Amino acid sequence: MQLLVSVRSADEARRALDGGADIIDAKEPLAGALGAVSLPTFAEIVAAVASRRPVSAALGDLSDADLAEGQASAFARAGAAIVKVGFAGIASMSRLSAVIAAASRGAAAGGTGLVAVAYADALEANAFAPGVILEAAANAGAQGVLLDTFRKDAPSLFEWVTESWLTAWLRDAQARGLFTAVAGRLTIEDLARVMPLGADLVGVRGAACEGGRDGRISEARVQRLKAALRGPMHCTRPSADLLAASGRSGRRA
Repeated sequence: MQLLVSVRSADEARRALDGGADIIDAKEPLAGALGAVSLPTFAEIVAAVASRRPVSAALGDLSDADLAEGQASAFARAGAAIVKVGFAGIASMSRLSAVIAAASRGAAAGGTGLVAVAYADALEANAFAPGVILEAAANAGAQGVLLDTFRKDAPSLFEWVTESWLTAWLRDAQARGLFTAVAGRLTIEDLARVMPLGADLVGVRGAACEGGRDGRISEARVQRLKAALRGPMHCTRPSADLLAASGRSGRRA
């Protein structure tokens, strides 16, 4: 299992890199579960990481297909190895499918792939259930799926779903050819519960920060998280392989 650490600046990216993060994820925590950083900030993060790690980009919850395609293309062309999009507020299946397809096209135009984000607390997000997002993502050309929590001031992932439910969801996604990631206010203690379930990536922000999610990335905390992922359950597919379909590894295009 690979470790994704969300950062808001080039300085935090360097701290996460030095701590051993496998993927550096650009995200502004003050802007919500999937808050996007600005393109100039994203360029600084990519430059700080250089060719040493892949960089992913959170683009927020998008409901307009044209905007989703444009944003996905812009961040992909700026160096994103994958782009992540959520769909809170979308009420129709036709709109959901159109937005996922548009974001996927935009990502592909920039030489990368889309990760469709589902929320365990879907009702809190006014979003479709995770199973619906998974099926729509597979049908619309996404490369992967992430199960996260929408509210960051509320219960963590395992207070919304059980291990057995999550295992089945992950297996369904992988059977459809999607790589899988989990996040949602996970702590270092939660990693022992996550590891046996079969996800390819685990994402953190608050657990890697001094002072919580809105604090600052700590190299020492990232090191401890990475160490917790080593051992008999260490596994599955390395991040470079997960991103191979997009034509990106740690090297900026």
